[in-house]
Amino acid sequence: MSTPVWDFVRRYAGEDPLRLHMPGHKGVPGLGPEPWDLTEIPGADSLYEATGILRESEEEAGRLYGCPTFYSAEGSSLAVRAMVFLACRWALDRGKRPKIAAARNVHRTFVTAAALLDVPLQWISGETCLQCTLDPAAVEAALEPDVTALYCTSPDYLGHIQEIEGLARLCRRRGILLLVDNAHGAYLRFLPESRHPMDLGADLCCASAHKTLPALTGAAYLHIAAAHGELAAQAKAALALFGSTSPSYLILASLDRLNGLLAGDYPRALAAFLPRAAALRARLLASGWQLTGSEPLKLTLCPKERGYTGTEIAEILQTARIYSEFADPDYLVLMLTPALSQAQLDRLAEVLEAIPPRRPIRTLPPPCPMGPIRLTPRAASFAPAETVPVDQALGRILAETQIGCPPAVPIAVCGEALTPEAVAAFRYYGVTEVRVVRSGR
Repeated sequence: MSTPVWDFVRRYAGEDPLRLHMPGHKGVPGLGPEPWDLTEIPGADSLYEATGILRESEEEAGRLYGCPTFYSAEGSSLAVRAMVFLACRWALDRGKRPKIAAARNVHRTFVTAAALLDVPLQWISGETCLQCTLDPAAVEAALEPDVTALYCTSPDYLGHIQEIEGLARLCRRRGILLLVDNAHGAYLRFLPESRHPMDLGADLCCASAHKTLPALTGAAYLHIAAAHGELAAQAKAALALFGSTSPSYLILASLDRLNGLLAGDYPRALAAFLPRAAALRARLLASGWQLTGSEPLKLTLCPKERGYTGTEIAEILQTARIYSEFADPDYLVLMLTPALSQAQLDRLAEVLEAIPPRRPIRTLPPPCPMGPIRLTPRAASFAPAETVPVDQALGRILAETQIGCPPAVPIAVCGEALTPEAVAAFRYYGVTEVRVVRSGR
């Protein structure tokens, strides 16, 4: 498979050019990659008006993923905003007012996109506040009749995967779109049997290549089902609406180079790594650790059963120069990829096995029931606001969505009045101040 962007960048750097264009470092090595850091010079193409090597590269990515695919150099956050915009356009083109139903464990970016675009939301409760696993039958019963799209996160930050096929069937029956935040699952397409949302019926999907694939931080995709040609035709405009006019060519080159890896050895490397990841999981279970989640490359520990908080385990690992993805009172999240050697997996297991069990911690995270909605996300986001201590925030309207448990599960969303349960959750997760709508609003 060709890698036209990566080839162009290397060829240009090798010509010893006189760079009288941006960026200001002029290709002089400092951090290291400066010679490959370009701008929209002749031949380099332009991301949001791509007609040359970037278009060719995105088409290669589309062939790998089996659907129209577009690059983001600003992570899945940019792709989420574009998805919400496209879902609005889709509804408006059909004479409907956009309204999106969403599981509560959305990324902050989704809420800000809804605020910017003034999209009404319906929140769908999951099995628990923390996991937000959606049962398709329960979702169908809960959906309000004017909803035009369903939005879910799969996999979530803790490694739980939604029943995408069932949700897709539900959306087809209802004549609405299914949008999936697949930021943590770009690799799912390359499992021996694909579990990627686009192969399971999603209409639109974002995926962060940088989270689980060998790409630079910020490298991500927007995928659109082949059946939605009209949305694919608007994808560039949607991305440009929210994206920087200076996308990083280092990130774009890494996405392009990734195409070659995905078309080459990566699927075999992933298939060879999966048994080793499963063996590590089994080894930790056998030594008394409790785990959660079913995502193959996510290792999420529930350390309270061993007598520790997630934060304490993260600190112990750090003394051994092992750095986790995330830790809070309840969980420790570790992310695996085929880039890890067996020796590194063994090193992790040995450190965890050496941690002596203590009396289990029986405290549970506080419930986070949704508070009463007083304002739309847009009205709350643009209202005059002030910062107050959490202990003085009871009953106030949140002006800025506050996330604490686990990442991407809001304790409260902007526009909601803060309940005693929300205040207790803020305290539990160490949040001491919140932004609220100024009194008198």
